[in-house]
Amino acid sequence: MLDFKGKTILVTGGGAGIGRAIAEAFGGAGANVVVAELDESRVADVRSALESAGVDALVSHTDVRDRAAVDALMGEVQKRFGGLDVLVNNVGDFLGVAKPFEMVTDEELDALYATNMKSVFLATRAAIPMLRPGGSIISISSIEAFRGIPMTTVYSAFKHAITGFTRSLSLELGPKNIRVNAIAPETTETPQVPVHSLIAPEHKDHIDRWIPLGRFGKPEDAAGAALFLASDLASWITGTTINLDGGALAAGGWYRDPNGRWTNVPVVSGNGFNF
Repeated sequence: MLDFKGKTILVTGGGAGIGRAIAEAFGGAGANVVVAELDESRVADVRSALESAGVDALVSHTDVRDRAAVDALMGEVQKRFGGLDVLVNNVGDFLGVAKPFEMVTDEELDALYATNMKSVFLATRAAIPMLRPGGSIISISSIEAFRGIPMTTVYSAFKHAITGFTRSLSLELGPKNIRVNAIAPETTETPQVPVHSLIAPEHKDHIDRWIPLGRFGKPEDAAGAALFLASDLASWITGTTINLDGGALAAGGWYRDPNGRWTNVPVVSGNGFNF
């Protein structure tokens, strides 16, 4: 039921991290894989990796914040594969904007919108006419869509918006037998967020107590969730979000102290990171 032979999937931002893991997982399950990637060096690298694995792949240097670029890519997909079965909206980034909201500039607002919402809107709108019945749209959101996060208020707001977008669009597309879901990962080790290098050396021993399942996320975790949501195993799931968080959201602010006892009081000095 995780066989995607004959299916075509498009992953935005599929050149590294979660997006690449998703692209490679679907390729390994037999799918034709389309990757839209902004970084030219990553385009070449993921193209080589997919082709070496025997995947029928179309890897494009495409900026999914640009309508003309998105439309041009969709034209290539239609010509080569005749349509789409799965769209994964993976592009998203806080763009290093970590400051009080009142200090966020207009330019930063526009950049955050373009990366985290406009890209989703453009890719999804262009993909809908191409999606075959039984198709699936999956957006990669964030655990920050379900809790507050200071100093990245705008980023968090757009992730909350993806939840509403997912729920509402699922109602529109349900009669067409197209499902719409999202995945909300907790902090995941990627080139974009190299978690272990950010944690102060003296605090690395605490990691297994910070999240109930004892570790931060891996890109392969998100890939597994995406395969499930796109498969027939999830054929009656739409309008929902998988909290891919190792139990962090369930725990709220609770952690285990060095003796294994639960506490909601911080048990490390500093902020735990190298800043």
